[in-house]
Amino acid sequence: MTRIFSGSDVHGEAARAAALEALALLGTEPEREFDALVALAAELLGCSTALLNLVGHDRVFVKARTVPGAAVFERETAFCDRTVVEDRLTVIDDTLADARFRESPLVTDAGIRFYAGAPLHVPDPDGVRRAVGTLCVVDNRPRQPDPRELAALNHLATLAEALLEARRTALKAIHIATTGEELVTRLGRQDQIFRQAEQAAAIGSWRLSIDDNVLDWSDNVYRIHGLPVGDKPELEHALRFYPRDSRPLVRAALEEAIANGRSLAIESDLITADGRHRRVRAIADPEIVDGRVVAMVGVFQDVTERHALEQQLRRSADTDALTGIANRAAFDRELTAAMERARRHHTPLHLALIDLDGFKAINDTLGHGAGDDVLRLTGAALSEPWLMGSIAARIGGDEFAVIVEHPALARDTAGLRERLEAALRVPVESGGVTMSSAGSVGIAGYDDDCHSLRDFARRADTILYAAKRARVGARNIRRVA
Repeated sequence: MTRIFSGSDVHGEAARAAALEALALLGTEPEREFDALVALAAELLGCSTALLNLVGHDRVFVKARTVPGAAVFERETAFCDRTVVEDRLTVIDDTLADARFRESPLVTDAGIRFYAGAPLHVPDPDGVRRAVGTLCVVDNRPRQPDPRELAALNHLATLAEALLEARRTALKAIHIATTGEELVTRLGRQDQIFRQAEQAAAIGSWRLSIDDNVLDWSDNVYRIHGLPVGDKPELEHALRFYPRDSRPLVRAALEEAIANGRSLAIESDLITADGRHRRVRAIADPEIVDGRVVAMVGVFQDVTERHALEQQLRRSADTDALTGIANRAAFDRELTAAMERARRHHTPLHLALIDLDGFKAINDTLGHGAGDDVLRLTGAALSEPWLMGSIAARIGGDEFAVIVEHPALARDTAGLRERLEAALRVPVESGGVTMSSAGSVGIAGYDDDCHSLRDFARRADTILYAAKRARVGARNIRRVA
């Protein structure tokens, strides 16, 4: 269905379409940065699906999504249309209860019951920021997200906008860098503007001559490296700014792009001439003359702030908000990696599962605030230095786990269990009433019979519940006595 606009809406939609067109993203291949964003969005909001959509005149184009599905669908039926038109965070707790969407095929056919989307903006040709797409999450059941989840979605949308803006600037810089003779007559007039744009975007242009391996850098590339503008550096000299273990990867990526006449895109750490640690991204396209690659031409960008935000968001996605230790998703990943290390290097590995005793009674008697205190204190107890770098995680309401790899702890699992049980005796007080929480601990060792994470966890779980039954039996004996 063709959308009809009138009055000032016509101009706004045209400007919005121009801003979207400048990104050159419609119908392009998936890109790692956008895939990472939607994965974080789905994990942070606990939804089955997250998407990054670009909203065209009549259709919505899916740039990234966490699960397979349609790459294009009609704008008229899309929830994202409302987000773009109203230009604000849109939340639909239950689509069947919303008269605007209950008849949409996305609800009746695809079964979507919940939607939350944040608009994504880029400047139009006049510099006015326009909503050109959305970062959104959907689920097949109704939901009421809490403010922290919606704040996380907004933060991710800000990061997505930064990526879109960087792409827009990079495309412009590549265009300027590759126009060659076409810009010669205008170079003097545009040089200052270009330099200012480079500094504002923390981006610079570069060209590597294949025949002599000499680099031609714009002024801002020198600045990013912490160097004064000077002689053209050779490739070997430029590679020394990368950490030692990153240099072979950068060199291999560059050599592969040259050998195959393909585009280059690589992101790595960089140590500047004055010792500052930065994160940089280099992209380039081959310059081909008579069928031979004679140079690589591209842009070089300082992405330190964006990378730090990504890392912060990733840490947030891996951390239990209440206790400050790892959450279930991070625990599964870390345990899988630990099992692989133990299998490959024959190193010790133990898994301690913990179930808090008396936690429900504390919640019922002293209230949820006291219960939260118990959980926080338990997380702190499982982060103590004596555990020698063991990874602690909250894997359920009052269930915890510790991944133990240190040989000294592994040699005395009975002593480890006793110390853990002692650390888990947590007193809490509310309204003049004091109660104590304790924990049952089951510790299992890893061996070749553990073929999967589930096998290992089931073994520890069996030991844990044997310990719980023994603890209950001991309490009953004391009552009888």
